[in-house]
Amino acid sequence: MVKIFKVLHCREWLYAFFAAGFIVLQVWLDLLLPDYTKTITELAVSAGSLSKILENGAYMLACALGSAASSVVVGYFGARIAAAVSFRLRAQIFDRVSDFSMAEINRFSTASLITRTTNDVMQVQMLISMGLQVIVKAPILAIWAIIKIAGTNWEWSVITLCAVVLIVTMFGIILLVVFPKFRRVQKLTDNLNSVTRENLTGVRVVRAYNAEDYQEEKFEKANQELTKTQLFTSRAMAMVSPVMSLIMSGLTLAIYWVGAWLIGALPTAAERVSLFGQMTAFSGYAMQVVMAFMMLTMIFIIMPRALVSIRRIHEVLSTEPSIQDGPMSTVAEGSAKGEVEFQHVSFRYPDAAEDVLHDISFKVTKGQTVAFIGSTGSGKSTVVNLVPRFYDATEGKVLVDGIDVKDYTLHALHDKIGYVSQRAVMFSGTVESNVAYGEKTGETFSREDVKEAIRIAQGKDFVEEMEGGYDAHIAQGGTNVSGGQKQRLSIARAVCRHPEIYIFDDSFSALDYKTDKLLRAALRKEAGDATCMIVAQRIGTIRDADLIVVLEDGKCVGQGTHEELMQTCEVYKEIAYSQLSKEELEQEFARKEVKGDA
Repeated sequence: MVKIFKVLHCREWLYAFFAAGFIVLQVWLDLLLPDYTKTITELAVSAGSLSKILENGAYMLACALGSAASSVVVGYFGARIAAAVSFRLRAQIFDRVSDFSMAEINRFSTASLITRTTNDVMQVQMLISMGLQVIVKAPILAIWAIIKIAGTNWEWSVITLCAVVLIVTMFGIILLVVFPKFRRVQKLTDNLNSVTRENLTGVRVVRAYNAEDYQEEKFEKANQELTKTQLFTSRAMAMVSPVMSLIMSGLTLAIYWVGAWLIGALPTAAERVSLFGQMTAFSGYAMQVVMAFMMLTMIFIIMPRALVSIRRIHEVLSTEPSIQDGPMSTVAEGSAKGEVEFQHVSFRYPDAAEDVLHDISFKVTKGQTVAFIGSTGSGKSTVVNLVPRFYDATEGKVLVDGIDVKDYTLHALHDKIGYVSQRAVMFSGTVESNVAYGEKTGETFSREDVKEAIRIAQGKDFVEEMEGGYDAHIAQGGTNVSGGQKQRLSIARAVCRHPEIYIFDDSFSALDYKTDKLLRAALRKEAGDATCMIVAQRIGTIRDADLIVVLEDGKCVGQGTHEELMQTCEVYKEIAYSQLSKEELEQEFARKEVKGDA
């Protein structure tokens, strides 16, 4: 909880100081009411002056109005402080998650990170907005009221003490029983969000396989688990109100019953009137003591779940990204631009039992193309993901321009790279905003840069046919464009950066052969001085590469050109013959030989 206070600025601390002052004013006004009640009671019983009764009644009304006004002011300050804390917490969580590597994101899960940014922060906001009024006011009110009644009849004090002990015992039992359940509620909320997110993102597959019933059962199970746990906590907390009402009614009854016995034992009328006035005042103070503990019940309802949320938020904020910036933000002039080298690289995913890459070594220089091919799960995408440091190599070195990628700042490293992911990602906005996405040091992307990038990516025709052209709306996730169109826009985004190194992670799979061929030809012509790293499944996409790396079970089983691998690598030959006929390959080989002789 103390860690949350660190996000408060001086202005919020000033608000808290003013709020505390108004809380003290409110308590003082509330505790004046029993005194006026005592005076009015004595005046009424002894047939006192009506003007005196009205005067004291006016004072009571002024105190009540002043207390209400103080409460409004405290609520205003509490809301401002709570809103500021939630604003900064959300920003801090978002910034920290943005710095996370894939290892940290996978550790928490996307659904859990969303819950922590929204639901958990909301729990903290509720705690602060209500807690400022209750946590501060309740102890002040209880202590002040106890001081007021300390010098009065001991029998009434014992009764009040018994009521307080009952209240504290009840809260202690409820807290021990309910607190673990609140922790479970947050985990079950994560699970429910995960199931919902999975269903929404995979809705087309769900419908295509008539799996609606299966998904509904899955959601129903997660929903029931959450509902049962919430019902348990709600029922436990629902006991608080009736028990508190019973204790308050019992306390009032006990005070008046003892008071009647004490008043009846007094010899004179004056003494009986005085004790009767004291009894009404004591009853008012006793109710204030109980009210103080009643206010704490609201905190006991919110506090357990909020504490769990605070811990979950702290887990995110205290997690340091495993991938940190290196010292280099610039590279000296004359260094090998666009050069990529792997030196005996091995890699193991976090918490995995064994390596997924084993001793991978290769080198590609500026303007060359290196391609990776192999069966599914052979480690092709993992290799290229080590270059932009989505993960760090477990062993060995990954060098860019002759420098270990760990020595670059992430910003400087990513400035060199144009990355096209296996799954094309579109952001809500326009065609232009998606292509001119992100920042590159010292460069801004103009409309002409966007048009040229889309032309190279073979997307000019369909973009200009869209309503609005380059200002056409793109829905979140690119749901209003086809898979091939998304892929071409994703490639155009990389081209627009004019990077030293292109990384295409199976980025041509959604394109037809003609578009694939035209796009690669345009890239060779317009971006021929850039290094290309291509992950592909099709031989036709990579057979013109300067270097082809063949992977199998995370190991390099062959390196060379297409012709060399056809002679030396059985795995590559199997892949080639599975996609192209022997005659096609022989004709292609003969054509290249003739071209070389010429």
